Amino acid sequence: MVDPEKLSLPADRAFVVQLHAEAKIEHGQVHGRVEHIVSYQATRFTTLAELLAFMARVLKEQQE
Repeated sequence: MVDPEKLSLPADRAFVVQLHAEAKIEHGQVHGRVEHIVSYQATRFTTLAELLAFMARVLKEQQE
């Protein structure tokens, strides 16, 4: 039997987000590093938009 959790949270859509020690989430200041678990692609980001853009690009590449 397939675990429903694995279907809804597939490994190829998993990322590790590491926030910089000085990031102030409560003030909307996010910066750090993100890595895609399956492909090992990684980048640093200084805005939420950069973080989300990286994730979107990697996920699109995985579909191709």
